[in-house]
Amino acid sequence: MHIAVRTAGFGLMTMFVSCGVGADFTATPEEARSIAKEAYLYGFPVVEMYKTLYAQAVDKKGPNFKAPLNQIGNTAKAFTARDTAFVTPNADTPYSFVWMDLRAEPLVLTLPPIEEHRYYSVQLIDAYTQNFAYLGTRSTGNNGGHFMIAGPHWQGQQPQNIDRLLRSETDIAYALYRTQLFDDKDLAKVKQIQKGYKAETLSHFDKHKAPPAAAKIDWPKPEPNMSDTPDLFRYLNFMLAFAPAQDVEKDLLARFKTIGIEAGKPFNLVKLSADQRKALEDGISDAKAQFADFKKTRIDTHEVTSGDFFGTRDHLKGNYLYRYAGANLGIFGNSAEEANYISYFVDKDEQPLDASKHDYTLHFDKDALPPAEAFWSLTMYNARNKLLVANPLNRYLINSPMLPDLKLDADGGLTLYLQSKAPAKDLQSNWLPAPNGPFYSVLRLYLPKPEVASGQWNMPLLTPAAP
Repeated sequence: MHIAVRTAGFGLMTMFVSCGVGADFTATPEEARSIAKEAYLYGFPVVEMYKTLYAQAVDKKGPNFKAPLNQIGNTAKAFTARDTAFVTPNADTPYSFVWMDLRAEPLVLTLPPIEEHRYYSVQLIDAYTQNFAYLGTRSTGNNGGHFMIAGPHWQGQQPQNIDRLLRSETDIAYALYRTQLFDDKDLAKVKQIQKGYKAETLSHFDKHKAPPAAAKIDWPKPEPNMSDTPDLFRYLNFMLAFAPAQDVEKDLLARFKTIGIEAGKPFNLVKLSADQRKALEDGISDAKAQFADFKKTRIDTHEVTSGDFFGTRDHLKGNYLYRYAGANLGIFGNSAEEANYISYFVDKDEQPLDASKHDYTLHFDKDALPPAEAFWSLTMYNARNKLLVANPLNRYLINSPMLPDLKLDADGGLTLYLQSKAPAKDLQSNWLPAPNGPFYSVLRLYLPKPEVASGQWNMPLLTPAAP
């Protein structure tokens, strides 16, 4: 989902933006190119998050709308190829969604008790796509409770009937729920659990008088390709108005200001000279080139893993290339302690995966299945759009709950078949349908065991079949 903005007709947030000229562009073209590269890597995740926010909580007539701000929306089904709100979704855990506006007061999320053997989580994500906290099986258990999410400006005290207070460093934040679905027969139970999820303002929860409402926001409508051009900086300025500057980033933001990037200010692309605009475009190209090289040399080779890309601000340690990689490859990924993601972009010979050229197998030795306390899942994606792959079986993944229905090898191992055309009939239980072209797959381990992080468990590689 890459979106673009035209100069005319761009809505602005009335409470933050006047009709002024915005930040001045004072950098030389040479300086601007370098700064634009930094700003693009920094701002891309913020703008990608905004696109999902707009689709799920603002655009009420859109196909991906879930619920207004501060209300919960449930998807009582697993994701399919028809779901396009964000890239690289999983299809094991029906989602629930709360986009939180924390400007006026905190929000209270209530979780019901659920059975011990079912995994669920609530991932709390700030406007930078940083995972600032978790609720659920690993972090708070399966007994439920009341959890208060407060924004950066709230000064109150935690009420006694609140189990935990969690702070977001941004006024806009996201609560992304995952509830494990065992099989199609389990869907009614998942729907029942989702009905127990509640989101309400603190004043409503505590039955107190509500504080004054926050100012109305005029949300700018996303347009195609906006994440690939200097128009991204216009949306970044809009979103930074919800993200108070952090001390550790003050020098960085001061540099950004010299090319017109400043919280809540207009970004006047049409007022730039041809040289200035080209400097921004070249900086963005430089950032994309750096990522392409990083992906080829360090991600595709598994030198770095998803656990490096997702987590708190402290975990990321100011590595904006890592944060960009996470948003680019699979926005809203879990932190390492919650889930481990193994991405397959190339085969064992380091060649890009393409099911129009090869069939592929993924083999697990006996007693060497992915080690996960909750469950594991291998999901197929179309490399052209990063979405699930439509197929006649409506099968988007193969996971550990399916093991009783899978065919084991003679030696007790497990071989999966990743290809566009169906394999022999006796192997079709192990077939993960691929598109007739480029693809990638992600192996997810929910609540990974220690041997994953230690490297004691060796991930298998995809093997292309002989032509």
